[in-house]
Amino acid sequence: MSIINKMEDSRKIEHNIRNKGREDNRIHRIHRNDNKAKIKEFIYNHIYKNFKSYIIVMMIFIIGIVLGVIFINKIEDQQLVEIKDYLNESIVSIKENYQIDSGALLQESLWEDFILTNLMWFIGSTVIGLPIVFAIVLYRGFCFGYTISAVIAIYGTQKGIIFSLVTMLLQNIIFIPALFILTVSGIRLYRSIMKDKRRENIKLEILRHTICSVVAFIMMILSSFIETYLSSNLFVMTINLWS
Repeated sequence: MSIINKMEDSRKIEHNIRNKGREDNRIHRIHRNDNKAKIKEFIYNHIYKNFKSYIIVMMIFIIGIVLGVIFINKIEDQQLVEIKDYLNESIVSIKENYQIDSGALLQESLWEDFILTNLMWFIGSTVIGLPIVFAIVLYRGFCFGYTISAVIAIYGTQKGIIFSLVTMLLQNIIFIPALFILTVSGIRLYRSIMKDKRRENIKLEILRHTICSVVAFIMMILSSFIETYLSSNLFVMTINLWS
């Protein structure tokens, strides 16, 4: 009887351990779902509260793209030939050497992200810096439109679009929203300070602006890694297929 009792006790203990494990997993899933729900709610509320600001920033960026396209269409043929020669030399160099210094490329990209984030954080933290922030967004849009238009003008529509998608799409899916977050955060800081100039409110809004800047910088870091280790390799594969 004692052996049977011990076996039954062992089964009960095993059963209790199993139930406890299931319960712990269930609680873990609930917490994980709650965290996901909170993140989604935070993102939704942020976009909802700053929707007009995002529209303004998006329009400025689009204007920059349009200006870049117009600039390419207005340049002289000689300048377009110089751009084509530069691109062809770069492509030939990559074909011959097939070497991309990923470490140096990543370091340069991260440094540019660091400078941009800190510059926009600092300028966005000043009341008079908002026009400069808008100018940076406009310039980034101009560079984006200029690059795509130049490539299409040189290599034709089909190859130009493929080239642009391969070299620019993946990292900019993350980089452009990060740039918008930085800009909108600066707009929110400016408006909040204009409404309430108390020291406590200014400190709180600068803290929020700093958190948004850190989030944007993390997104830019991810964008740099994608550009360095994914887009660059896709670019090499594409130009090898063209040859």
